[in-house]
Amino acid sequence: MRVLGINAVFHDPSAALVVDGEVVAAAEEERFSRRKHGKEPVPFAAWEQPVRAAAWCLRDAGLEPGELDAVACSYDPSLVDRDAPDTYPAWEWLRTTYAEHAPRFLATALPGLPPERVRFVPHHVAHAASAGLAAPWPDCAVLTVDGRGESTSMLAGHYRGGRLEVLAQQRLPHSLGLMYEDLTEHLGFRRSSDEYKVMALAAYAEPEFLPELTELIRCGGGGFEVDPVDWNRWAPRRAPGAELSEVHAKLAASAQARVEEVLLDLANWLGERTGADALALAGGVALNCVANTRIAADGPFEHVWVQPAAGDAGTALGAALHVAAERGPVAPMGGADLGRGFTDAELQACLEAARLPYEKPDDVGAEVAAALARNEVVAWFQGRSEFGPRALGHRSLLAHPGHADNLERLNEIKGREQFRPVAPMVRAERAGELFARGPIPSPHMLFVHDVVERWRDRIPAVVHVDGTARIQTVDGDREPLLARMLSAFEAETGLPVVVNTSFNTAGRPMVDGPVDALECFGSSPIDVLALGPFVVHRGRWAR
Repeated sequence: MRVLGINAVFHDPSAALVVDGEVVAAAEEERFSRRKHGKEPVPFAAWEQPVRAAAWCLRDAGLEPGELDAVACSYDPSLVDRDAPDTYPAWEWLRTTYAEHAPRFLATALPGLPPERVRFVPHHVAHAASAGLAAPWPDCAVLTVDGRGESTSMLAGHYRGGRLEVLAQQRLPHSLGLMYEDLTEHLGFRRSSDEYKVMALAAYAEPEFLPELTELIRCGGGGFEVDPVDWNRWAPRRAPGAELSEVHAKLAASAQARVEEVLLDLANWLGERTGADALALAGGVALNCVANTRIAADGPFEHVWVQPAAGDAGTALGAALHVAAERGPVAPMGGADLGRGFTDAELQACLEAARLPYEKPDDVGAEVAAALARNEVVAWFQGRSEFGPRALGHRSLLAHPGHADNLERLNEIKGREQFRPVAPMVRAERAGELFARGPIPSPHMLFVHDVVERWRDRIPAVVHVDGTARIQTVDGDREPLLARMLSAFEAETGLPVVVNTSFNTAGRPMVDGPVDALECFGSSPIDVLALGPFVVHRGRWAR
């Protein structure tokens, strides 16, 4: 059974391929087009389609379009409710034109694909499958919360034996995700893109307006109601780039706190209904790692797993898994490194074409560890790229965590706001010594952890203002090169942690191919580029 999944509605267009129940490839279109989230302020019908991502998935598996048994689109236009309140300006387009043209478009983009093999999977079912079918447990509760689907914004259910029992859904216009998007825009950030900035800003204040938001955002019985929020009652809309004030941080903290409370209420309800000891999360709201930690720490589940591509990109994978599971068992997702990889020869050819002096050390991990110990910033490009928004040691910028000013330095390199934190990477077996409260292991950087008091002054670059860190744990069996680099850095410095942030600059997707890496390295004050087994030192290049 060969199923290609497609997400091409709203944002984050993507493609994923499942062959005989195994996830073999997944990629976001932005990594090819270099347009972040795959959309610009253009008319709805012009939003980007994952043409290059889909074609690459097939090439990677050595398949032709005609060999696919199905193409699964993660949106079912027949479920759009024409009588629902107008929460989005193009419902009629989605209900009619998308339904008619999507199969024809895919058949054109993938020559040889019969249009009748295109299937529509409900948006939140695709989200749920990306979590429940990809998680390590065959029996688990599943919760997916985002801005909008066809006519709902939340699904709660239970996966058993590869089949989903839907227990509750929340109909629009009530939406936690849309409320958070509205606040994101009110705070001068880009909606459906910068919500993580609101989460980071929330740590700088107390939730002073929580009582008022609790009256407007009510929950219980496996659902919630969200009344329109007039954010202007507390602060006027901030112009993009204008100075952030304390009241802006209080708004962020209040909304964050209420989202956590509602999600915890949903998790408790779902735990009572299912009796499951594991919960799988997906949907854009599941990228809120602070809320995820609240669920894991205070909720009823022994295990909590979050889809690494929890946003809409992950629905391509979920749609493919859902259709594949109708024909037979599917395997859990092994890791997020599902994107493009390059041979050493291909990487060397790019360096030669760029006429950059490079070296091939005996151990690139030890070479990078030595550079980090000298307090140099390293661009790290290794293996297959990550599927989802987190850099997990394949397309990363690395730095020394022991220098507090490296936070400001990295934010300047990336062109980011200075209130935003960077993350620590640590070997899984050492994580418990430095970090508490959040789940360990945490390989996908989707929870926050309290930094143990005695370590806070030793690794200040990765400690957020509230004493937490969004950690990535490294399994040496799965990531031997990363583990060797971390061990070599500890041998040099006594610190078992390295700063890890995404290899990109503000407004640009993470680098994906070697040309992207060379462009970012060449235009940014990064000291060292580790491109596969090859290393470029800017200082030696300059001489």
